[in-house]
Amino acid sequence: MNILYEISARLQEAVKVDFIRKIIDKFDEPDRLIGIKGPRGVGKTTLLLQYLKLHQHDNKILYISLDDLYFTENSFLETADAFIKNGGNILLVDEVHHYENWAKELKNAYDRYPELKIIFTGSSMLRIESSRGDLSRRAVIYFMQGLSLREYICYTGGPEFPVFTLPQIMQDHQHLAEMVWTRIRPIQKFNEYLQHGCFPFASENMATYPLRLKEIVNVILEADLPYMAEIDYSKIDKIKQLLYIISRSVPFKPNIIKLAERIGIARNTLKNYLHYLSDAGLIHLIYSNSKGISMLTKPEKIYMSNPNLLFALGSSGTEKGNLRETFFVNQLSTSHTVQYPKQGDFMIDDKYIFEIGGKNKDNSQIKDIENAFLALDDLESGSLNRIPLWLFGFLY
Repeated sequence: MNILYEISARLQEAVKVDFIRKIIDKFDEPDRLIGIKGPRGVGKTTLLLQYLKLHQHDNKILYISLDDLYFTENSFLETADAFIKNGGNILLVDEVHHYENWAKELKNAYDRYPELKIIFTGSSMLRIESSRGDLSRRAVIYFMQGLSLREYICYTGGPEFPVFTLPQIMQDHQHLAEMVWTRIRPIQKFNEYLQHGCFPFASENMATYPLRLKEIVNVILEADLPYMAEIDYSKIDKIKQLLYIISRSVPFKPNIIKLAERIGIARNTLKNYLHYLSDAGLIHLIYSNSKGISMLTKPEKIYMSNPNLLFALGSSGTEKGNLRETFFVNQLSTSHTVQYPKQGDFMIDDKYIFEIGGKNKDNSQIKDIENAFLALDDLESGSLNRIPLWLFGFLY
């Protein structure tokens, strides 16, 4: 047990707290079992260590990672028991998906030790609802997205701006835009963000950032998918081929029959693979607003999950229209429903229609549609229903 305290102390000493993501506020909620899901590289481990550093009080809080070799011979439940007996009350548990009985033992720790608070992280593919131990009634789960444009600006030394809600942006975008462009050059920051702004580790070495993104994709496909989705490793090459096709065609309007034939798999298998890639945080599936969504429903459009992946995978990342739409979907999908409408590019929350384009785009495609807006690139400030595209990067 002492080695865990030593590791925890060493890691929290090294972590910086000059930039902390807002989701950390959720850790102070009264819930005793809080989970953070998210794709690799978004900063889940850093967030736990920052919370540790801000709340370090003797032995009352401890960070552990369940992928540590310590847990090949020691159980999490035994560790929690020892922690409680040493006066601890907040346990920060990283990488739970690497531990075989994670759900059952988290549930047992929650039930046995009412004085214990557990905050845990796991893969974006982590399924709480179907996990053994019935965690769904006990755990509160939050999803941790990559950096927003607002967060990227602050993370790279710019001013800290407040979060803007979607209604605020639609109703008062001129004032909000002025609040930003009088202090920074938002279009410059927006263009930086498209290439390397989604993941915090970009600041470590900008030159190797695309390579590290590629490596993350490979680890997700070769390690996370076979383990979390229980896919036979022999099928991974088919999924890689699917992702390769998507990355070079996005925004991709899939023809399920032709795509399945091209890859050499059944149609329903293809749809399952698309959902696996979506759960892994690699793609966004956009469905029609007139159809229900299930594992067997065909998505109308497919996007890469963030614009940085377009550049890293060497696909059509420099195509402006694709980058604009990928950015919009990425920023909105965190807390809003994004669907494919009959007119316009996107329907948001079953109510608002958005057309995405350059600054010279007019209203012709959304003419006479109620609650319709243009999200336009290369604008510092808009007017009426013409909203600067970059402003949607301030939603979280």
